[in-house]
Amino acid sequence: MIVCSCNVLSDHDVRNAVSAASDLPRNPKQIYGCLGCSAECGRCARTIKTIIDEALGACAKECCSGCPHTRHAANDEPAQEAAPAAPAFALAAC
Repeated sequence: MIVCSCNVLSDHDVRNAVSAASDLPRNPKQIYGCLGCSAECGRCARTIKTIIDEALGACAKECCSGCPHTRHAANDEPAQEAAPAAPAFALAAC
């Protein structure tokens, strides 16, 4: 079934991208990147997220330590929260 009309992506394309990627995609933007395209209208994002969650199964919500789907399992590192990014610019004082 076609889930993205703009990029002509099927549910099979999304499932294959989830299972074939070395760093498992967790959101639609990552899926678009894996498939070499980008979001156009965005109406498919919710459906793609649902397909990702189904493809990952129980690990979709939260991977636990040691799960083969976690990005850090291969390195035996605990998953850590990302720190907020610093601003890319500074304001000059007048």
